[in-house]
Amino acid sequence: MSEQELDRYWKTVVNTIRDGIMIVNTRGAIVSVNRAFENMTGYSQDELLGKACGILECGACSQALKPADDHWCDLFRYGEVNTRKSTIRARNGRIIHVIQNASILRDSARNVIGAVGTLTDISDLIEKDIQIEAFREELRSRDGFYGIIGASQPMLQVFDLIKNAAASDAPVIIYGESGSGKELVAQAIHEIGERRNGPFVKINCASLTDSLLESELFGHVRGAYTGAVRDRLGRFEKASGGDLFMDEIGDLPIGTQVKLLRVLEEKMIERVGASTPIPVDVRIISATNWDLPRLVETGKFRKDFFFRINVIPIHLPPLRDRLDDIPLLAETFFRKIRLKSDKPVKGISRQAMDILMRHDWPGNVRELKSAFEYAFVACHDSLILPAHLPLAVNQSRQPVLPESKRQSFNMREIEKQELIEALKKTANNQSRAAAVLGVSRVTVYNRMKRYGINTEKVLEII
Repeated sequence: MSEQELDRYWKTVVNTIRDGIMIVNTRGAIVSVNRAFENMTGYSQDELLGKACGILECGACSQALKPADDHWCDLFRYGEVNTRKSTIRARNGRIIHVIQNASILRDSARNVIGAVGTLTDISDLIEKDIQIEAFREELRSRDGFYGIIGASQPMLQVFDLIKNAAASDAPVIIYGESGSGKELVAQAIHEIGERRNGPFVKINCASLTDSLLESELFGHVRGAYTGAVRDRLGRFEKASGGDLFMDEIGDLPIGTQVKLLRVLEEKMIERVGASTPIPVDVRIISATNWDLPRLVETGKFRKDFFFRINVIPIHLPPLRDRLDDIPLLAETFFRKIRLKSDKPVKGISRQAMDILMRHDWPGNVRELKSAFEYAFVACHDSLILPAHLPLAVNQSRQPVLPESKRQSFNMREIEKQELIEALKKTANNQSRAAAVLGVSRVTVYNRMKRYGINTEKVLEII
């Protein structure tokens, strides 16, 4: 094969390579490019030949030219560039992300005559990385206050209480209906408080039998009961130095309440089956959807234990008392579920949002999130429409029946009675009643309107 044939075949090989190839002389003028380079940059070879390589505005090009310094680029100073990420600008102005590899060229006498570089287009990879990171950031975004979404006045008051509770080491109890976000509040208190570097341990008091609950809380020793084949740490020991979140504390058996009271007072536990006291340093954060004072009155909850855990109460408002937060919550759930589902749903229709605003949300924020998970399964359009919402939510379009004809939820009746009691104690002063309940005056007004409580009725009761 002759030299001319080799040269012809070499050009064919170079033009077959998918990476862009550029050759420059010692002054940085472009003397040759391959076809992939033309396709990548949008420049033709005729447009590039003889032009300074600076036309590409290489992001990694180090302009090192100094007086008495012949090096216009670090490549000619160091002799090579290996897998360096950079950017170049295409003919149409588009920025192209590339990986550069380059080396200087020498003649037979070892004199530098130029340089050759290869450019691998990684723009698609960079774009995907940026998109993935954006998705990750979206999914872990902490909208609102430490993951608690809300901007309404009732929630702003809750946020203030959380900050105040976090600054203390006293027991905190969170009151709220199921699905209102009590665990998020507990998590926020932990993350803000002085114990944030310690563990955050959770236990649901309603999900275990009496015997298992004590073992879970205090641990046990080997042989304490059938199946106890080894020693086991309880939640108190695991939470030492941090916070223990006891959800559904209103369901604690009386016997367990007695033992917990001792733990809170003495800061000591005993494992089931042992008598050796173990010191623990734990702050209790509890939560319930029960009216604990009423349970105390009926003898179902110990008064001394109630006063021990009810040091800092936080009342979490139900979603129906903070309707202004529904658009914010809806948008947040919409964005996060869309990212997970990868469905081309562009938004929420006004009609669907109107229905969301009219529903009374007995399941609170959890029900709202579930509604969007259902909607994304049902939706095959560009917008979430009323037909895509769960039937229970969609039926909210029907006229609302009077309170007396609607099914009464336990927490709502409790809420109504608490309001009446607060108004009685404050001689019907709504501002003072709001302070007693730990809510805003607007919330008191809204509850009075919802439950049909007027000044005459309260005065009659007084």
